Amino acid sequence: MRPLNVHHLAWFIPVSSLFVGASLAFLMGALEHQSHLPSAEASGEDEEQVMSEAELIAANVLLPNGRPQLANVPPTEEVWECEVAIIGGSLGGIAAAAEAMEAGVQTCLIELTPWLGGQVSSQGVSAIDESHEMLKLQNFSQNWQGFKQYIERQALDLPDWTGVVGDPASSTNSCWVGLLCFPPNSGAQAAQEWMESARQYSPESRWAIATAFKGAEFDDTGRMITAIHAVRRTPRDPAYSPQGRLSVELNPWYDWESDDTYEKTPIRIQPPPGQSMMVIDATDTGELVGWAQVPYRLGSDSWATTGELHASDWDNPECTQAFTLPFALGVYDDGGASRTALEHVQSFYGEDEHTQVFSLEGMPMFEGRSFFNYRRMVSTTYSDPFYGVPAFGDITLVNWTRGNDWNWMDPPLILTHEKLVQTGHYQDWTGGISALSLRHGETHALMFARWLLDNHATSDYPLTYLYGEAGPMGTESGLSMVPYIREGRRILGQSAYGQEEFMIREQDIRNDMEGRDFRATSIAVTHYDIDIHGCRYRDWSPTGEAARASVEEYLVRPIYIPLEAVVPQGVDNLLIGGKSIAATHIANAAIRVHHGEWHVGAASGAIAAWLTLYYPNLPPAEVVPNGLMPILQDYLNNTGGQTDW
Repeated sequence: MRPLNVHHLAWFIPVSSLFVGASLAFLMGALEHQSHLPSAEASGEDEEQVMSEAELIAANVLLPNGRPQLANVPPTEEVWECEVAIIGGSLGGIAAAAEAMEAGVQTCLIELTPWLGGQVSSQGVSAIDESHEMLKLQNFSQNWQGFKQYIERQALDLPDWTGVVGDPASSTNSCWVGLLCFPPNSGAQAAQEWMESARQYSPESRWAIATAFKGAEFDDTGRMITAIHAVRRTPRDPAYSPQGRLSVELNPWYDWESDDTYEKTPIRIQPPPGQSMMVIDATDTGELVGWAQVPYRLGSDSWATTGELHASDWDNPECTQAFTLPFALGVYDDGGASRTALEHVQSFYGEDEHTQVFSLEGMPMFEGRSFFNYRRMVSTTYSDPFYGVPAFGDITLVNWTRGNDWNWMDPPLILTHEKLVQTGHYQDWTGGISALSLRHGETHALMFARWLLDNHATSDYPLTYLYGEAGPMGTESGLSMVPYIREGRRILGQSAYGQEEFMIREQDIRNDMEGRDFRATSIAVTHYDIDIHGCRYRDWSPTGEAARASVEEYLVRPIYIPLEAVVPQGVDNLLIGGKSIAATHIANAAIRVHHGEWHVGAASGAIAAWLTLYYPNLPPAEVVPNGLMPILQDYLNNTGGQTDW
């Protein structure tokens, strides 16, 4: 294990001092109990102290098996016994859980937010964006096609002024980003029903929303996960709804202790007696990967590291893709109430630093192939998405590069290994992300909403920012419960395909480059643009981003996801069920979208079930050496997956 650079963090200011307008707490993110964020002005750090592994063990940071030493774990109140344990109810997570349950395997899942479904629900990206080539061929797995049908039949829960309350989502679906746009609460309900349908094959399976991952236990070798620790929060107020300000809710959601808002229940997830369990990390940032110090890469990769033509000149772990806080706008006149609420949003920085990047990029707001219709989640008249204009009651989802993308790295969103040490995350995990970065992104999104109302609402098309009970995001602020995080930690796979530390690379997915053929160990397929949402520093210093690698899908070959991409180094019972697969910064940009994440998650869930049922003592890394790959591929294809284009 490499030495760690440890700094002392001594600068904190309370959240309440960051903004004014406390009367609008739902937008300002005020909390009765204090949460703390690092000052925007603080940039100095104490002199580095390099600690050896022995020193970290002596300091109770690491155990002798090389895994983190948890501190102050309260007595367990609930014990769950599971053959497959999934961390994260993301889109990949629910796909994984359903596949495992349908195989009859006792499965457990925990999800941080109040909604299952990730991208289609709590992250607010409820507009399915799929490859044109895959759409033309309908070359998707059976389980992905089936899940979309669940979404289409959901009864809409919308404000009365839309006139479509209770209608199925399919009746108002008319956007041009793809073939299916819908309110996020419909995605959440579809995810819940998908899970319930699968549980009939494994009645002892269970899951919990509003439940945070807190750490794990390993055996003495450090290679087998023997237990997962989590904490479930139950709101004391039956009318509670999340703020949609994760920057403020982050610590309360992860804290062990009950408070004025939540009653907390510590949970221990473990295998049945005499068995082991398969574990799947399906979080969007790779929480278990980050906490357990599983080998991974973070941020942009250099050409020297990956051998990719369009990689950057140096490795920059701070340069992950931009994250976004989606929100919704309706064609409705609320008398200026939502605009007045947005007036109180303030930032650390001058407003011009935010507004200078706001743009519709030449796209009309309402006419024809419009900004509004791009991700229109509700069309009350079911008008043509390309040529029709919005009608009263229509609602659009706003997830826009030149608007609510937050790409600043001052500070970066995903905490590096060194920052995890500095902040005590290994002893008391609180998400592994920066609350201050979240705060900046939230403010940026709210300012973009205000800019749209100020500059693009008209008398014919009045616009209302939807929040609280009127908002489809299910939050007080109107922002998504958590950000759409395009990129987190990406594992390093074990030696495979001529690479010592396997990762899917740019040349493996472009049809104008010579790459490797992964079909022999393929577990899933996907296809999409290489779509990199870049990074920047506030002062425009060089970033090492690889935005020049972005290309349209006609240059992207069918992407085969090999088994080696979901099997990490150093842990024998762990698989990846989402964005944290072994792929470079560039390759991740083509795999991260809805169907890519789903296909990875479903494959990992099916693999975990297959190993549990037929090869209970075989680590995933031993499938290929034992000649079992053809058998596994048959299993995947026969259970609704897809391993070939």
